[in-house]
Amino acid sequence: MSAFLNMRTTRLHQVKLAAVLLSAIAAGDVLAQAAAPAAPAAKPSAAPSTGFLPPASSTAKVIDSVYVIVNDEVITKREVDNRVNEITARLRSQQAQLPDPEDLRRQVVEAMITERAQLQLGKEYGVRVSDIELDRAIGRIAESQKMSVQDMRNQMEKEGMTFAQFREQIRNEIILQRLIDHEVDAKIQVSDAEIDTYLSAEKAAAADRVELDLSQILVRLPENASPEQIAARKARADEVARQLRTGADYAKMAATYSDAPDALQGGAIGWRDPNRLPPTFASELLKLKPGQVTPVIRTNLGFYILKVNNVRKPQAEQQEQAAAAVQQTHARHILLKITPTQTEADARKKLADFKARIESKQANFEDLARQNSQDSAAKGGDLGWIEPGDVPDELAAAINGLQPGQISDPVKTPFGVHIVQVVERKTEDSSKDKERATARQVLTERKRQEAMEDWARQVRDRAYVEFREDK
Repeated sequence: MSAFLNMRTTRLHQVKLAAVLLSAIAAGDVLAQAAAPAAPAAKPSAAPSTGFLPPASSTAKVIDSVYVIVNDEVITKREVDNRVNEITARLRSQQAQLPDPEDLRRQVVEAMITERAQLQLGKEYGVRVSDIELDRAIGRIAESQKMSVQDMRNQMEKEGMTFAQFREQIRNEIILQRLIDHEVDAKIQVSDAEIDTYLSAEKAAAADRVELDLSQILVRLPENASPEQIAARKARADEVARQLRTGADYAKMAATYSDAPDALQGGAIGWRDPNRLPPTFASELLKLKPGQVTPVIRTNLGFYILKVNNVRKPQAEQQEQAAAAVQQTHARHILLKITPTQTEADARKKLADFKARIESKQANFEDLARQNSQDSAAKGGDLGWIEPGDVPDELAAAINGLQPGQISDPVKTPFGVHIVQVVERKTEDSSKDKERATARQVLTERKRQEAMEDWARQVRDRAYVEFREDK
């Protein structure tokens, strides 16, 4: 498959991730992503000065103050206040119960520390997002919301967020996703033997398959925790479990005590297939009815208390999808990207000329692709065999309207402007291949959850963190 197809999946996922996380504190939930670190039980006292603060002056006017130092950067009191206010407003708009202000502030600060430490690591590795890439991502976000960038900007400013803040949030989310791709995803491997074992188990359990709507509370353990620390965190988890058994509100307990990034959403993590969860979680969850919670579950990350909010059977169309025969199309294209020096109109004019030359036998598609295409040029523009969902919707619509040998008019996608030619078509039952591909994806996701938790904990624990008193 061409670089064009690979780029499509990665970039669209990055944009979707960025759009979902605009108002989130940290990336992802703990079961599917990074776990936030545990916060100290009490407000830490100030450590001796390390030179990060300016010298005291009786004449200087303090505009802002350092709240916490993370390695060689600071998080200011104003930044914390702004984030707390943002989260409080969102919780109120959702009519959610607010945790104690001190607990809320602690959760926010710990999430900001984790986020800052990960962004610093991205900077060390040289992960960058250019302004052009950022503008394109923001343009796609606006397009997905069916509005112009200016309309989206106006709406944000009405809600109290500056466009500059929004741009930096999107930039940071893309940096974090690229860092995770490099540090976590690229290192995950799934063997054929693991896939065979998984498929055998899946067939045996198919009749009893369910999906669970879950929430979580995590009491996190520090890395290399001492026996005393483990006992203290276990006692905290046991106390949370006791209060839940006596009728305490789960969402409020999560917002107050959980060390997971989704704590401020009441611990809600949504629908999950138990087979995609660690086995220790699945075995306990499958015993429960809606509304019930698990006992305290110990993992290498800490102590979990999970709640089943609801149960449902998987949708029939999802179960039958793998067995369906699909139409495959062998296609090739010529792509011209839109740049400051090449407008959309320029690209369309060139591609219309290419099409006319090919149809009049004055030129060959493959030769023009090798000379001009900005994707798959070395292959003469060959995209290989593609299936529904492999290419952007705009390009798929153009391909579906062609007979073998025909060439489309210029068509615009998020990657630029194309002309595409259908070489041939076939219908093939690829259910076995899809079944194994799905299994590989599930096993990869399962390993990714654990790898993300370990990686996030290591990044947080390696960071030098110094809390300053709130004067």
